[in-house]
Amino acid sequence: MHNLGFALEGAGQVLAVCLVLGAGLPALFALGVRALAYGTGGEPRVHTTGVSAPTPNRIGTTVAYACFTVVVLAVALGITFIVASGFGKALSFEHIYPTLVNKN
Repeated sequence: MHNLGFALEGAGQVLAVCLVLGAGLPALFALGVRALAYGTGGEPRVHTTGVSAPTPNRIGTTVAYACFTVVVLAVALGITFIVASGFGKALSFEHIYPTLVNKN
């Protein structure tokens, strides 16, 4: 029964990582695309006097670039983890930023 607890705990951790990376990063990317569309101001508006250009929104563009930056950094961190393990290194989070250390 004790082993079942470890298995369920491990399965819960895998589920959490899958939700964050498998659904969270694509959702964050989609939010960035949506924010970028909001930042451009949308479609031109047609008035009786003519067509006016949409007014850009800086906050939408800023949020979009922030979302894209987080997604790119997560992908780069994942690639670093894979490559580092191939060279006998490990990714350490002892400091605020990730570092490569020798495996023990």
